Amino acid sequence: MPVRYSITGTGAESIAASIEEGISQGALAPGDALPSIREVASQLGVNANTVAAAYRLLRDRGAVETAGRRGTRVRSRPATTPRSLLGLAVPEGARDLSTGNPDPQLLPIASVQLDPTHPDRPLLYGQSAISTELAEHARASLRGDGVPAEHLAVTSGALDGIERVLAAHLRPGDRVAVEDPGWANLLDLVAALGLSPEPVKVDDEGPLVLSMARALRRGVRAVIVTTRAQNPTGAALSKERAKALRSLLAGKTTDVLVIEDDHCARISGAPLHPLAGATRRWAFVRSVSKAYGPDLRLAVVAGDRRTIERVHGRLRLGPGWVSRLLQDLAVRMWSNDAATELIHAAREQYAKNRNALRSALAERDVTAHGRSGLNVWIPVPDETVAITRLLNSGWAAAPGTRFRMDTPPGMRITIADLKDDEIEPLADAIAEAVHSAGPSSV
Repeated sequence: MPVRYSITGTGAESIAASIEEGISQGALAPGDALPSIREVASQLGVNANTVAAAYRLLRDRGAVETAGRRGTRVRSRPATTPRSLLGLAVPEGARDLSTGNPDPQLLPIASVQLDPTHPDRPLLYGQSAISTELAEHARASLRGDGVPAEHLAVTSGALDGIERVLAAHLRPGDRVAVEDPGWANLLDLVAALGLSPEPVKVDDEGPLVLSMARALRRGVRAVIVTTRAQNPTGAALSKERAKALRSLLAGKTTDVLVIEDDHCARISGAPLHPLAGATRRWAFVRSVSKAYGPDLRLAVVAGDRRTIERVHGRLRLGPGWVSRLLQDLAVRMWSNDAATELIHAAREQYAKNRNALRSALAERDVTAHGRSGLNVWIPVPDETVAITRLLNSGWAAAPGTRFRMDTPPGMRITIADLKDDEIEPLADAIAEAVHSAGPSSV
């Protein structure tokens, strides 16, 4: 039966806002059925078309979903409740390994300052949105990695770039293949855009070919793949898997948009095997925020001409461009010897920490994944039990529910700033938390 929540409003926007308020307050919980359109229209004394428009607004915003004969229901994870907020509070004194953050001591942005004597004239309206220096460096770097880079755009980080590319081609209701488990913010974004996520299973070498083929058969309009340092599993697309996926995608007779997320790039600890160019519509997004500093909100987007033109067109109607001051700062860090050395040190430390923790866990009969990046993914039989036991031992991990759709439970450990003397006690605590909860599903 529909939940009895007092919906108010006289127009589509106000009715939708009333329902959103109910979701935010918890009066309408995930899975709750909304009253029928006719019932709400009768209650409020408005036209049924007005209520239908309100429900469409809510679907477009990722707050509700239509479930056939079951009517309209609050999404299991409404866009108004970000996945990043799902989880347990970290008690005072616990070591927080749930954040996904890089080590602040290894961020070049802390040591590189803007040059107040920069000779360039101030950027004015109507000028190029991309600095010549950034474009030249990005093209050289991307082409060196096998990514075509004739057409470029600059966005405010990876998620901003992915959103703009999706909006350039897709409409609410379109299906999108996403990794499962996958990046929590991306899953929230897909919901907020009113797109329908189609989960694709992942192993250590990236998306499974058979799972991707199934998603394509189900009519997905776009595919989003993390090439390396996959969040949360640490997967990295292998050469063999990339070849198989390219062949699969190239064989599609209809246009499928392929978006690649290379958010960790030089600190990932794994070589790049891109899919760029396998389809007519594609985009490759490389962010600098994770490696150089989260406050450096900048990503370079390479793609086919039509996609990049649409991204530029939408940028002109909003922010116009990403600050050239940020672009200049990025170029300076890319060419700074001290920054480059710090990037190398970060890559080595993250790899050492990943490998040390995985080896320690293997000795304790605990399966752990993490070929690249900042995180290790550990399958668990019961997330609540494992996370709680780990917290009681003084360690905080990210619960897998933030990242999962159809895959078994797990938890994410961020290894970025782990110290050598923390590896063994952390492995002991994880093993005790996992084994005490029963057998896990790998």
